[in-house]
Amino acid sequence: MGVTPADSGDTAWILTATALVLFMTLPGLALFYAGLVRVKNTLSVMMHCVAIACLMSVLWLAIGYSLAFDGTGAVIGGLGKIFLLSVGRNARLGTIPEAAYFMFQGAFAVITPALIVGAYVERIKFAAVLAFSGAWLLLVYAPVAHWVWGGGWLAQRHVMDFAGGLVVHATAGISAVVAAVMTGPRDGFPRELHPPHNPGMTMIGAGMLWVGWYGFNGGSALAANADAAMALLVTHVSAATAGLVWALLERLRFGRASMVGIVTGVVAGLATITPASGYVGPLGGLILGAAGSVVCFTAVGLVKNRLKIDDSLDVFAVHGVGGILGSLLVAVLASPLIGGVGYAKGMNVGDQFVTQLMATAAVIAWSALASIVILWAVRRLVGLRASALEIDDGLDVSHHGERAYSI
Repeated sequence: MGVTPADSGDTAWILTATALVLFMTLPGLALFYAGLVRVKNTLSVMMHCVAIACLMSVLWLAIGYSLAFDGTGAVIGGLGKIFLLSVGRNARLGTIPEAAYFMFQGAFAVITPALIVGAYVERIKFAAVLAFSGAWLLLVYAPVAHWVWGGGWLAQRHVMDFAGGLVVHATAGISAVVAAVMTGPRDGFPRELHPPHNPGMTMIGAGMLWVGWYGFNGGSALAANADAAMALLVTHVSAATAGLVWALLERLRFGRASMVGIVTGVVAGLATITPASGYVGPLGGLILGAAGSVVCFTAVGLVKNRLKIDDSLDVFAVHGVGGILGSLLVAVLASPLIGGVGYAKGMNVGDQFVTQLMATAAVIAWSALASIVILWAVRRLVGLRASALEIDDGLDVSHHGERAYSI
């Protein structure tokens, strides 16, 4: 009997979506973050993103994918797919080749630890970035991906996380604030301001993130179908709404709207819609964009000004808070009454909200605890913080021997 071929349309879409998701990290996130730091640390941020992309890709092949997507254990996957040794060229998941699914999920495994980079820029050792990111992928990301997408205990409870509000944004956001605290603040924080050295570069990076997010959310349908189209639509609506709302909030509070502000709002809207993108309709996208912008805008001030935590590029306030908010609101906005897809058999709004709340609490707790342990171990093994002289010289020169700009 011959092997049933994969669907060519679905496969083509997932291959395209995979490229879009990798494009979000390289060069999108790298440029977005690089524009927000001082000149002397521009290349170090880009280096972190590139090195993480390389390391996570190898670890994903070696064992990460297997831990996330092999077997049906409640807590963690098995070892049956290490190095894809048991996955043949013609192996399929649904209508697409498993190789395409591996690559699509691998692009998610790249960007998630790269998001955390924004919390510790301008003062962390390069060796610490690699050690932390590698351990974090295996101990935080892979288990949570298995819980939600790999048939684990949260999937069995019908949790709604279409494209990573919990798996990507909550894990990265919570771990980011832990990393910021354990690495310590930048010198002079919070008295001295460290304004972005190139808002234009940040805008270019944000634009790439926006485009790439079409693959991030739309590709999570795993097919070229109506669900993918609607996920893309609501993603765009949420981003656009959030950008406008953030600009308005800046105008009301500071008397002007900034470039960095409006693109930060766009990213907040993208993070907030992510878990709900396959479950809500256009009105839900509009609501999530507006709500995400207001709540994340408030969180930025709270973290930096009230809590005095130097989460330098607002990873927790934007990605963490946005992802968590979307993960909770999807329970309401998935209602068919406002264009959503409804709920699993036997579930209603109340049941779904309890499930989302439980899942969110579990992901927050595990991400925080595991990150504390990993960072403690990294501090003992290679150290976390660069020396005062290295920080003063800038990580571009002191760690990498290069400068972003010729002077």
